[in-house]
Amino acid sequence: MKKLLLLSAFFAMNMFGFAQSGAKIEFLSKDNTIDYGTVTKETDNGLRTFEFKNTGDAPLIITNVQSTCGCTVPTKPTEPIMPGMTGKIDVKYNMNPGPIRKTITVESNAVNVEGGKIALKIKGEVIIKQEINILEKKKALPSQ
Repeated sequence: MKKLLLLSAFFAMNMFGFAQSGAKIEFLSKDNTIDYGTVTKETDNGLRTFEFKNTGDAPLIITNVQSTCGCTVPTKPTEPIMPGMTGKIDVKYNMNPGPIRKTITVESNAVNVEGGKIALKIKGEVIIKQEINILEKKKALPSQ
């Protein structure tokens, strides 16, 4: 009986040791992805915001935010995010025509993501706005 009680106490102590305490980051966007949709450079400035919450019990510190290319510029928070508070990471895409498929890597002291790193993604397509020239002749419709 003593061995069983001792074994139970040992397992209980181990379970408390595996409980994660510290800063935890949870992003509010689905799949950590923002979809620009189909946009034009003239109608969209390319700025989007990833919002997140510190669900842990320690201040969350974002140490680095970097993009896979120079066409996407992320901006990280400068102050620690306290437990229960929200923060944001702004991402500005330069709106070059074509598909948008970029990844932003966030490095932090969060204990709920492996190595404190989490990937954010932006996707969509930038199209060229079709201009209508009113001076140009209309093409003849095929006769029936």
